[in-house]
Amino acid sequence: DSLMTKEPLAIVTRNADREFSDIINWVVNALFYGEEQELTKNIPHCHNYANLTSYNVFDLNFMRAVYCVGNYRDIFMFDRNQNIRGMNQINNGTGMLYATPFGELESGGNDLRDVDAINSGTLLDDIRKRGSLNCGVVGFDGDIATNLDGLSKAYCRTLAAGLFNGDYEAVKFLPFLHSNNVSFGALNNGTIDILAGVRIEQEYDFASSTSLQGFQFSTPYFYGNERAGDDVSFFSLATREDDVIFSSFVNCVSLATIYAQEKGVQKMNSEEMPSVLIFGRDFRWALRDAVAYSGSYGQIYKKYFKNVAAEDRGRNRLNNKGGPQFLSWSFSMIFH
Repeated sequence: DSLMTKEPLAIVTRNADREFSDIINWVVNALFYGEEQELTKNIPHCHNYANLTSYNVFDLNFMRAVYCVGNYRDIFMFDRNQNIRGMNQINNGTGMLYATPFGELESGGNDLRDVDAINSGTLLDDIRKRGSLNCGVVGFDGDIATNLDGLSKAYCRTLAAGLFNGDYEAVKFLPFLHSNNVSFGALNNGTIDILAGVRIEQEYDFASSTSLQGFQFSTPYFYGNERAGDDVSFFSLATREDDVIFSSFVNCVSLATIYAQEKGVQKMNSEEMPSVLIFGRDFRWALRDAVAYSGSYGQIYKKYFKNVAAEDRGRNRLNNKGGPQFLSWSFSMIFH
């Protein structure tokens, strides 16, 4: 047998309604959580929302997806053999670094001027013209504080390298003590362009009553070592939801470091990274410039976690052998 594709299957929604897209993601997340907690179909808890007098996302109980239908395992294993789950299992500490396929990054249309016109006036365009990236970095507690702080700043510099033709110093840092309404407030009001070192949390994924808009979270660049079901930490880069192009660019650069690790690309051979035209001509070599500074994920990790052996990295290793890939994000607020 040969592997013909590694493309994961997913639900696709339009970018025009980010709240609906977020709801879909958290419904799927609830299915993973249900399996982790051994929660399954429970008809007495399966209710509709017929009695709601007004709609608010905070009124939604995503666990009703589990109570009405079953958890992820129940759905996946319906009329299937237990031995075929492969990557479609709950992860309990093995490698989770997995680069979602980029697709056709050079699809710029027949006229690249069309792409440039679409990107004109976006945050990506504004930052490029400004000449520097404003990056907020959340501090950490515990034994990994210094290491994770350095890793977060490295991703800000990697992003700057992708934005400014390799100039990784074109970034201004603003430190925050905690991941809370203060740090997310600075991202919300434009004081910073990106917030690094934050956990993916439901509370900040949706717009809130505290005047915070919803936020986008990139592919994680660091996973905690908590057991599945014990609120595992997913550290990522947060951006505002109102500019999907910049959020997509940030995620693309974050994925590029994992892609480089999968493909054996390091600083010295960064020219092997694919060119990118979907963000316009100014960013054609963004991924090459980013990896030319940072190297692969393994190179970045080793720089800040020097004393951690490769076999002890837990989830911060490549999942290149088809190991379990799923974990639930933090149900920090909307879980009842």
